[in-house]
Amino acid sequence: MTAALAAPGAGWAIEAEVVVVGSGVAGLTVALRCAAAGRRTVIVTKARLDAGSTRWAQGGIAAALGEGDTPEQHLADTLVAGAGLCDEDAVRTLVTEGPGAVRRLIALGARFDTDEAGALALTREGGHHRRRIAHAGGDATGAEISRALVAAVRAAGIRTVENALALDLLKDAAGRAAGVTLHVMGEGRHDGVGAVHAPAVVLATGGMGQIYSATTNPAVSTGDGVAIALRAGAEVSDIEFVQFHPTVLWLGPDAEGQQPLISEAVRGEGAHLVDAAGERFMVGQHELAELAPRDIVAKAITRRMLEQGAQHMYLDGRHFGDAMWERRFPTILAACRAHDIDPVTEPVPVAPAAHYASGGVRTDLAGRTTVPGLYACGETACTGVHGANRLASNSLLEGLVFAERIAAAVLAEPRAAAPTPVTAPAPGPLPPPEARTAIQRLMTAGAGVLRSAASLAAAARGLDALVTEGDDDRKPAEPGVEAWETANLHLVARALVTAALRREETRGSHWREDHPERDDAHWRRHLVLTAGRGAPEPALAVRATDTTAFTETPGHGRSQGESSSE
Repeated sequence: MTAALAAPGAGWAIEAEVVVVGSGVAGLTVALRCAAAGRRTVIVTKARLDAGSTRWAQGGIAAALGEGDTPEQHLADTLVAGAGLCDEDAVRTLVTEGPGAVRRLIALGARFDTDEAGALALTREGGHHRRRIAHAGGDATGAEISRALVAAVRAAGIRTVENALALDLLKDAAGRAAGVTLHVMGEGRHDGVGAVHAPAVVLATGGMGQIYSATTNPAVSTGDGVAIALRAGAEVSDIEFVQFHPTVLWLGPDAEGQQPLISEAVRGEGAHLVDAAGERFMVGQHELAELAPRDIVAKAITRRMLEQGAQHMYLDGRHFGDAMWERRFPTILAACRAHDIDPVTEPVPVAPAAHYASGGVRTDLAGRTTVPGLYACGETACTGVHGANRLASNSLLEGLVFAERIAAAVLAEPRAAAPTPVTAPAPGPLPPPEARTAIQRLMTAGAGVLRSAASLAAAARGLDALVTEGDDDRKPAEPGVEAWETANLHLVARALVTAALRREETRGSHWREDHPERDDAHWRRHLVLTAGRGAPEPALAVRATDTTAFTETPGHGRSQGESSSE
């Protein structure tokens, strides 16, 4: 352990065999599998069981389920989107095991939309050459998947601790995971700071979109899992690759926080991207036009905005008509109308916003991290599937497939009693309360869609200044949920900026205007970060390596790359 958050000592403890931190598609799938095999499983979730990112997923879940489609075709589309940095073994695992995982989800109770013949109604999204996206409720796929999994968890009687922010990983004397500390609000006798002791810890805390001012992520997405892993000494990879969704409802120049997503499926059904003059600017830029991979579309929108001095572009789906909007995109239609925009009669103003982290805690193909006993899955993890840019609707599938693999790995281990944690290192001061907004604005300005050495260096200086003791009157925050989340955001932001400064090329969702070309000769490599000791926050070291996912066990298959300290 390299560091820990400042927090009171644990006043209570729960003993378990598996603790899952997070309650999205990945976390709930792991928990269901482990509990079904008889392992004492505890789910720790930051808000309520259904409050994570999964329920916000509109587009759907991608898998080769349609006539004529194959895992090989899905593999090819994923590798193209990943811009040369996907781990092919990981992608092959995803696309070959994906169809079965979706069928098991349906058997569990998830209800997907079907056509008149009763077959799955499949659609297309950006980067896919086939109609392979299964959806539910038109544009409410995530909500339906969450509903089905939550119902199954409750029916199984799995112990759940809600309103619980995980703070830090516990380790035993041998350096293995021994559980987590957490802070719980309003849950009776398990209130305040406590711990869950378990020999298997699964991080499935979702994304880190809240490091930016505007994001599609819910308020709970503060990068907690990645921050916990870094403080615990685990490796993090590809964190510079943050996907900005091209079409997020533009709510004005001062809008902050979670913004309404306009699903890629809207373009998949034939909506066009246009500028204020009504010109379709994606035509001729890519063979798939509006259905190009997300990084290409986000960059094209940003370029057009810069060229025209505009704050947004438009998505035109007026030709759909009222009936199709109501049937296929009821959630999006309601969100637009709630903001006095009617997509049936007018183009929808859109702009890119932070959406999905392609990198995260580095794992092998069974979800193991470099800390024994610690696993990661879902958006928290870097399995090697996404490379430099996630293919649309691969995230729910990744959560399913690799969660099942984690469960299999956990169940293959001999049953063991909860280990005895050792004393954690002394914590450093927490960032001041006003730092959260400052972090978001620094990252939006310096490490957003468009980046450069100058903008990233400015963001790094600003982040350092937030925790550097000076002669002003600022005082560190008192321990509490807001301060802990801010500390996590700050650490993850530093990690992202460190990697983005190092990667001097443009690739996938990482766009350096001072290095506008992709450079396979020097940068077809991954950047792996680890945290060391330091004050007031751990120092970050970064090295380049030719592989992302491990092949068998933590540490296996890694090439020796150069290393440097921040």
